Amino acid sequence: MDENQIPTKLEYYDDMFKLESTATLLSSFLSEDSRHVLIVDSTVFHPQGGGQPSDKGSISNSQFKFIVEDVRLKDKIVYHYGHFESSKDENVEKGAQVSLSVDEARRMLNSRLHSAGHLLDICVRNVGWNHLEPGKGYHFQDGPFVEYKGVVPQNELHSKKTELELEASNLISKGGKVSISIVPYDKASELCGGSLPDYIPKDSTPRIVQLGEFPGCPCGGTHIKDINEISTLKVSQIRIKKGFTKVFYNVQ
Repeated sequence: MDENQIPTKLEYYDDMFKLESTATLLSSFLSEDSRHVLIVDSTVFHPQGGGQPSDKGSISNSQFKFIVEDVRLKDKIVYHYGHFESSKDENVEKGAQVSLSVDEARRMLNSRLHSAGHLLDICVRNVGWNHLEPGKGYHFQDGPFVEYKGVVPQNELHSKKTELELEASNLISKGGKVSISIVPYDKASELCGGSLPDYIPKDSTPRIVQLGEFPGCPCGGTHIKDINEISTLKVSQIRIKKGFTKVFYNVQ
């Protein structure tokens, strides 16, 4: 098997709060768009995906420092895109031991935004929008939103926006542990209220995130330790279009 086809061990998957690690450098090359890429055997960097932006940070040893600007996961391999601090460092040694360091402030912001999206899902149910089905959730800094299949009456938007914010404030003030479980399919289904999305294979062991005592959902992202770390969730707007409802939000 080619070394570049060895799946990257995802250290953040088991420990979301680990920001530094060591690894072995497997490959260094230029991508098709002329960006430098490093592949290591294990990583603490969360790649872009599931609505969560990628981590940033650095990969280094005594010979070089590589600034990680973007991270992507493809076919179970994590690609770290970025640039070397010095052009003389570009010929790095394959097999070298390297240190990985994640930008803590960016990780925490992304984790708060991501967790706030899960909290918003709970609030949507609690204010009576039970007919809305999960769509896609995106948690980018410039406009995070959660998308749902289904629409709500226009005359409810203003009042429900206020209700969502009040419910979020109530849940944040109460707090609650955010837990991660990697469990067999049947147990995962139980943790998620009795069912899982169709894309989850029945012979798999899904990773489930739960906020407090509320039903969980499958998720591969990073999260906060307690609901109260979100601080404040504000609903900036609600859009209804082509059978979908998008609830935009931000955290403070």
